[in-house]
Amino acid sequence: MLRLYKKQKLCSPTAIGMLFGRQPDTSSALAHPLRAVWRQNPGRKSDAPAQFLISVPKKRLRHAVDRVTMRRRIREAYRLLHQEYPLPDAARIDVAFVYVANVLEPYARVEKAMRRILTAIQQHANAQQ
Repeated sequence: MLRLYKKQKLCSPTAIGMLFGRQPDTSSALAHPLRAVWRQNPGRKSDAPAQFLISVPKKRLRHAVDRVTMRRRIREAYRLLHQEYPLPDAARIDVAFVYVANVLEPYARVEKAMRRILTAIQQHANAQQ
């Protein structure tokens, strides 16, 4: 079943701060229109291999309707694709997807970018094992 569960959402302010802080163990990838930032978080209590958050800055898309639309497109792409790129069970990765385009992008471009980013995350996680 292709669902997103509550345990897959990144909600911890501490984890988010460490993700966007200048930590040496943070990795990132850019696949227009998305940028992903991720890091290993072995101290996390959740049993989900990856927790994610989506950020669509107001600076990029001024209208709330457009921001919500892009957030939904990114979440849908992640929901459909994250099982195609499995992570090791002990991975415990926190991921932030940040929208970097200035205009509303079609779902096909978001899906293509999500595939490239998930491939990079999977390769990074497998290299760490």
